[in-house]
Amino acid sequence: MAEDAWNTRDPERVSLAYSADSQWRNRSEFLTGRDAIVQVLTRKWGREMDYRLIKELWAYHDNRIAVRFAYEWRDDSGNWFRSYGNENWEFADNGLMRRRFASINDLPILESERKYHWPLGRRPDTHPSLSELGL
Repeated sequence: MAEDAWNTRDPERVSLAYSADSQWRNRSEFLTGRDAIVQVLTRKWGREMDYRLIKELWAYHDNRIAVRFAYEWRDDSGNWFRSYGNENWEFADNGLMRRRFASINDLPILESERKYHWPLGRRPDTHPSLSELGL
């Protein structure tokens, strides 16, 4: 569900999965609250065009989950990137995410090296996972 929401590239929709006082570390940014989340995601998707994401569960225990992910995007000059990372999530009793720590690295790729070719939006069920793609 998190992957599907992020693939909408709708900051308001994505922010609703997080508590009103959610704490984030996203790359080198530290922020708190849904308004800040919306601002960061709006800026992100303004810069990261044609964004397509795949997430994969790595581990979980009690109210904490670790995921790994990779997404592809291009900048306004047509340069393509694959961004790899890990996220640690902590959930509140009401099911909303109260803490998110994301470590992300960007790798320039050629357009011919892209692996995500589905239409913008939700990844099709038949599209390979990160593990199946060897990522």
